[in-house]
Amino acid sequence: QVRLVQSGGGLVQPGGSLRLSCAASGFEFSVYSMSWYRQAPGKEREHVASISWRADGTDYADSAKGRFTVSRDNSKNTTDLQLNSLKIEDTAVYYCGRGWQPPDIWGQGTQVTVSS
Repeated sequence: QVRLVQSGGGLVQPGGSLRLSCAASGFEFSVYSMSWYRQAPGKEREHVASISWRADGTDYADSAKGRFTVSRDNSKNTTDLQLNSLKIEDTAVYYCGRGWQPPDIWGQGTQVTVSS
């Protein structure tokens, strides 16, 4: 069965960091691009970052550029999103997905709360 299982997230102060992980199973991970989205309360889900299947290309939302880094490890079937310099407005549920525009498979989501 195709699955994306997320871990990480939590509560951090503004300026802090978190690392989100997404473990894939049930498909050939290395041939798919992977993406991260987030959804804040009352807002639509929005794209945050994507990484190509060979990790030779990345794409970031303007709000994420310079602060977030997406990576993948095809030997472990995982993709990570490093969140640095977090702001209160980054508070959302973060989702990993297979592919993009939009992904066809989603992880369960993990809460990131940035609060002082």
